[in-house]
Amino acid sequence: MLYVCLRLVYACFPVFGWVDALKVLFVCSGNVYRSPLAEALLRKFRPDWVVDSAGMRIVIPIAEEVREFLKEENAEKFLKPAPETLNGKRLMDYDVIVAMENIHKEYVLSLCPQCKDKIVVWNIPDPYLMEKDAMWKIFKQIKTKVMELANQQ
Repeated sequence: MLYVCLRLVYACFPVFGWVDALKVLFVCSGNVYRSPLAEALLRKFRPDWVVDSAGMRIVIPIAEEVREFLKEENAEKFLKPAPETLNGKRLMDYDVIVAMENIHKEYVLSLCPQCKDKIVVWNIPDPYLMEKDAMWKIFKQIKTKVMELANQQ
């Protein structure tokens, strides 16, 4: 956690006349609801950061509910076209890795044990198969967490 905090400070303030863009990765189960939503919102709020998302496995396209929520937030243009897996991601290149649940943290650690100090767990449940009202509450929770991350300086 200390590494994440120090990295946020380093990335947000000029050192020797230049600013290093913070690299953030959001991780969830299928890259269908939570992580692509968080990625799109953070891209909107912090266009100066490098932001990505991925899932442990891909089985379905990004949810229409995510597109609908992002449209209401004027962030639809920041949504990636299709889900991606963690395969091929260079995990050590990211400064902060946000895992939506502890299972995602454990999966990242199985791929990159040295990423331990970069991972933050948000404990946000999977909205898959939830009613729209419950889903929207989770989306708003994600938006709040993304705004907190974006405003850390």
